[in-house]
Amino acid sequence: MYFTDRGIEELERRRGDEEVTLAWVADRLQQFTDVHPEFETAVERFATWLAREDDPED
Repeated sequence: MYFTDRGIEELERRRGDEEVTLAWVADRLQQFTDVHPEFETAVERFATWLAREDDPED
């Protein structure tokens, strides 16, 4: 099992019943990169991927 799988499973277990806005997610991602700047590129790629997920041109 990949570490990301465990993290995603923990997120689902702890927060699975909550409803959040994309603004909340964006704020949490920004806070994360403020503390862990080495992940800024990965977070940027993830956010871009989410933003363009339904775009047929990408």
